[in-house]
Parts: sequence; structure tokens; C-alpha cells
Amino acid sequence: MEKIMEFFNNLQIVHAVEFVFFAFVFFMVLNVLRKNNAKLIVVLFVIYTLIVVALCYMSSFSNYVALILIAVFVLGVVVLFATEIKRDIWSKRSYDSRHGTSQFSRNDANTCIEEIIKAVQNMSKNDVGAIIILSNGSLPNGVLESGVYLDADISAQLIESVFFPKTALHDGAMILYGTKIQAAGCFLPLAQEVNLSKEIGSRHRAGIGLTETVNVTAIIVSEETGIISIAKSGKLIRFVDTNTLRETLKQFYWQDLID
Repeated sequence: MEKIMEFFNNLQIVHAVEFVFFAFVFFMVLNVLRKNNAKLIVVLFVIYTLIVVALCYMSSFSNYVALILIAVFVLGVVVLFATEIKRDIWSKRSYDSRHGTSQFSRNDANTCIEEIIKAVQNMSKNDVGAIIILSNGSLPNGVLESGVYLDADISAQLIESVFFPKTALHDGAMILYGTKIQAAGCFLPLAQEVNLSKEIGSRHRAGIGLTETVNVTAIIVSEETGIISIAKSGKLIRFVDTNTLRETLKQFYWQDLID
């Protein structure tokens, strides 16, 4: 503390200007990375580079103050990227092999895509509420264990049957992994964002809440309006048409195709 107080007592205006300038640069860079959903490793690399450049330029700063600056900026990264950090952590969780495989042929993928689209369109026309999670194997075990394990082949009839009103599982989420319906009736964490539209119901909040912390995609059908929405990385896209839905499913399935 004596070293720190001595530094601030001898602080010159030019040092203060340097600090404010580099703090502004850090803030702008972090803000751009956050808005573009940058990967955590990219963020850390950029922050590390900026810190090194700043400390080399501000050579008059003492080692104590340099350490304080690094600690402050690391804390800022943790605060600004808390959601991304949680998502990366969940994405690296091991996955039980009993939940099936994500590898399949192109024909299998196309069949699943068409079956899902058919089910979603039918539920949309009939105002049947639904939330379908496209899992990449990174879901917390608690989410899967909160529902009923199915391990059933994907079909439009089965999807519609699960979400048919007054059935036991219709209020929960359905989890798809590869060509299988892993589980249904699963409970999801709700989004904590207070600025969401009043039109957003519990299914939409659950889809946003899960995709905030886990790298998955949620397809949501509104029970009140039949509107189809997609949640990804904590963002909600409403009024999704068939083409957008098909492209989303292709991105999900085609990345794991086998020859």
C-alpha cells in the first residue's frame, strides 16, 4: 500500500491520460468482441496482447501498479464474458456414451431434418407449444435427468405426440442428439434478462436461458400464436420461416456427417 500511495502521490497528468486512454481502448475492444460472440480464447489472446503493449508503453509505471492493472482487467474479462465462460465450461463436459452417437450418414441427416420440419410446421398450424433442443453432447446431466429418457428414432409423429396438450411430457423440453430423441419433459433454466418482451413466455425464456450457458440451439413454437422461434447464444430469432428452420437444422446435422 505504501508503494501504491507513493506512486499516486507522484502521478503526473501524462500518466493519468495514458491510463484513461488505454482503459478506453480495452473497453472498446472488449465491447466489440462481446457483441460478436467471440470465442473465449480469442478474447484472452487479445486482452493479453493489449496488456503487454500498454505496459511496454507505460514504462514509468511501477510493477505494483502493473499487477493491479492486470488484475483489474482480468476481473473485467470475467464479468463481461461470464456467459461465454460458462458456455465454454459446459461445452467441455464429458458425455455419457449411453446417450448415443452424433455420427450418421447424409441420408439419415436429411430424413431427420424433414421429420423435424414437418412436426414443427404442424404444431405451428395447430398452436401446439413446443421446445426442441438440438444438443451437441454438452448438456448438463441435470437437464437430461430432469426428464424422461427415450432414446427413440426421430419422427414427426412422435414429436407431435410428446407435445400434444395434456400429455405428461408436453410442458418440458425435448432433447435431440444425432438421429435420436434422447429425452422429453426436461426442465430448463429460465433467462434472467428483465428487458425481454412481455410477449415472451416461459418456453422462450427457457430456450434463451439454456443457450446463454450451453452451446446448443433451441427451436420454440408458441402455444398462443403458433410463431416459430430459434434461440442461440442467448439470442432469440422470432417469426422463423421454413427456409431459416431448414438452414438451422442443416448447420446442426451436417457438421457431424460421416462418409
